[in-house]
Amino acid sequence: MAKKKTTAKKPAVLTAKKFVLEAAKIALERHCTNIVALDLKGKSPATDYFLIATGTSDRQTRSIADEIIQFGRERGFRIFGRAGYEQGKWILLDFVDVVVHLFDEEFRQYYDLELLWGDAKKLKIED
Repeated sequence: MAKKKTTAKKPAVLTAKKFVLEAAKIALERHCTNIVALDLKGKSPATDYFLIATGTSDRQTRSIADEIIQFGRERGFRIFGRAGYEQGKWILLDFVDVVVHLFDEEFRQYYDLELLWGDAKKLKIED
């Protein structure tokens, strides 16, 4: 009698575009505001997509950063670099093809990444 193989299903590896949209959903579900996903392909030599979101506190932005990192790890998107985590005013998560920016309101207004990348296409975020 042959033994049945039981295999746990691994989550599907996502494209960079799907990953940025799923990360945006995480930010939306965790009550971030002013969430923007930008398509930077052909505009930036460093990355293909930006996710920009505003959190209400440093604790919230760290929690969301942790969740996005875990989500990425489970789907084949390893984090390359992380900055600003300790202060929580502007957390940058670099997944190479996707860069996530989690701001507090003051830093978001000061750096105004949407203005800097004003010619980039905004992706529709489904809730």
